[in-house]
Amino acid sequence: MVNAWIDDVAEENVDAQIAADKKAAKKIERESHKLEKRLCRNVGQAIVDYNMIEAGDKVMVCLSGGKDSFTMLDLLIKMQQRAPVHFDLIAVNLDQKQPGFPEHILPDYLKKIGIPFHIENQDTYSIVKRVIPEGKTMCSLCSRLRRGILYRVAEELGATKIALGHHRDDMLQTFMLNMFHGGRLKGMPAKLVSDTGKHVVIRPMAYVNEKDIVRWSTQQQHPIIPCSLCGSQENLQRVQVGNMLREWQAKYPGRIENMFSALQHVVPSHLMDHRHHNFKAIQATGVADPDGDKAFDADEFPSASPTSIPEIQVVRL
Repeated sequence: MVNAWIDDVAEENVDAQIAADKKAAKKIERESHKLEKRLCRNVGQAIVDYNMIEAGDKVMVCLSGGKDSFTMLDLLIKMQQRAPVHFDLIAVNLDQKQPGFPEHILPDYLKKIGIPFHIENQDTYSIVKRVIPEGKTMCSLCSRLRRGILYRVAEELGATKIALGHHRDDMLQTFMLNMFHGGRLKGMPAKLVSDTGKHVVIRPMAYVNEKDIVRWSTQQQHPIIPCSLCGSQENLQRVQVGNMLREWQAKYPGRIENMFSALQHVVPSHLMDHRHHNFKAIQATGVADPDGDKAFDADEFPSASPTSIPEIQVVRL
């Protein structure tokens, strides 16, 4: 009798665990579906807003082996399946001959998912190591070499668009870096013409935040390939700015979204660049302007909750 009672309790515990596991699995599936919908909506909206992809385009998807480019490829494949127009995709990887680079990973992965691809072999690693002194930032030269090679490959492949995997957080970091260190208000556009004038470069993940990319890439178990050339340069200015933005977002939720929105709502008349606004020609018209500056009024911003008020630090000079 006692054994039967123990068996019943054990069965009840097993049943409860199975039910809990099923519930957890359904929650994970539901969250994954929501994530996919959000990513596809963000990419689709960016494509529409900037007319990134048109009928008949051949889009060269630059695949580095990092989480961003893997995610971009996934999302463009999904867009290709759902788009109202036909366009082709070809994944391109530049093998820069970094020591220990696992050459088989990307070809194996791309064959598995059935996407056309091209691997370009160019030893830029040796050039960068030879030209840049030890301890100095390598990204600038590496980027210039890579850009020139990819432009040439795009021309050889007949690609009409070159897709890069930069996301919303990259764009904000670039804006802040230009402001802090370059002395200019300049960001990373969602679409641009290359410096050669021959190529259109697009960033389909312009509206996607990095957290969603991390979640998606982890969920898809992408075979991430780290960059051995510059991955260890932890004191890069971009890394520092990225850490600052993440700290702001943690302390003041919504700040990153407001900053990104500001990049899309520029008021040249309220900045100071006379090359982009004719300040010299300004005259009083006697006509009220609802968008004009209220010179003696305090700036009006949405009310902030007590927890979102920036900290004030008093520094004695």
